[in-house]
Amino acid sequence: MTTDTTTPSESAPTLLTGRLVTDGGIVPDGAVIVVGDRIAWSGAKGELPAEFRSAATPRGWRDDLTLLPGLVDIHCHGGGGGEFGPDASAATPAIDHHHRSGTTSLVASLVSAPREAMLAGIDALVPRATAGDLAGIHLEGPFLSHARCGAQDPEALGDPDPAFIDAAGEAARGWLAQMTFAPELAGADAVPARLARWGALGAVGHTDAEWAVAAAALAGASEGVRGGRPLVTHLFNGMPPMHHRAPGPVAAALSAAARGEAVVEVIADGVHLADGTVRMVFDTVGPANIALVSDAMAAAGLPEGDYTLGRFNVRVSGREARLEPGGSLAGGVSTLLEQVRWLVRDLGISLEDAVAAASLTPATALALDDVGSLAAGKLADVVVVDDSLELQRVLRRGARIA
Repeated sequence: MTTDTTTPSESAPTLLTGRLVTDGGIVPDGAVIVVGDRIAWSGAKGELPAEFRSAATPRGWRDDLTLLPGLVDIHCHGGGGGEFGPDASAATPAIDHHHRSGTTSLVASLVSAPREAMLAGIDALVPRATAGDLAGIHLEGPFLSHARCGAQDPEALGDPDPAFIDAAGEAARGWLAQMTFAPELAGADAVPARLARWGALGAVGHTDAEWAVAAAALAGASEGVRGGRPLVTHLFNGMPPMHHRAPGPVAAALSAAARGEAVVEVIADGVHLADGTVRMVFDTVGPANIALVSDAMAAAGLPEGDYTLGRFNVRVSGREARLEPGGSLAGGVSTLLEQVRWLVRDLGISLEDAVAAASLTPATALALDDVGSLAAGKLADVVVVDDSLELQRVLRRGARIA
């Protein structure tokens, strides 16, 4: 895979041809016209408007490729050796790794930490969001369950504090997208409305809540905020197992998503969830209610070895990242394109369903209106793969970056 520094021209349209994965299905012999940083037209190649018939394809282009919309990761802690946090320079390798891997829209997630450290992390990320490198900021905590904290720092956790939400919202300057909270904590029922003041969604997660409490929290989303539906942070992970006499937050989340009233995050990396569990979620709630997320930490894209997540040590072996000591899963090391490939090749999920869960659904959930599909008017974020779903090139905002 090669990279060039070509920048999009505002006047000369570029023609991309091949199989298209659109929000309306598969277009076998399709075309996408890129003008500047936007998609000017997409559809069946035989229906190409006359004004674009003289457009040229990029150098070395092949007609046997498949074009996907740029993928959208709304829960990611890092990659390429960098972790999102107070160190502003550490964001660069993380952003570059995911962008060049096909995730052209990225929401940066901050782990639970002392509150001043979390605010410093927000301050470090706002300039990258303002510059267009990030699509928003996600706070995973600190209002989480000690019993289900996973790789979150238990010393940083506490009950919901409206003053901290306001401080975070003010620091984020409009870029706070979502916040994970445990609805069973004292004062948690006020969290979604408080977040809504800052244009952010509440996400139920890292919770030990009973079914009724989780269901009430998911029903408490504020209409008109982002996509208008609450999120569920990495479904199944950081939650008690579903039992027939104790259905818990998993059952509440699946029911809400099946009704189209919530979007559940799924880490489809073959590690966090069993094959059959992922297949069941797709069959039960459908891709319009699933957002694939990487939950990636700094080691994503790097060799096996020892790394850190927040203040904890993490050992990466194979596709697993686990706390040392303890052994709890500490995020992931996959990219969304790797998850799409696994879903299609190993689980038999259709390509259009896997891609929707990695692009249109997360974009819609956070009202990222300029991305998520190959529709005309969207930003020209295009991921090009071969028949094996191996990456061939990435266009972001019309410019080739990989």
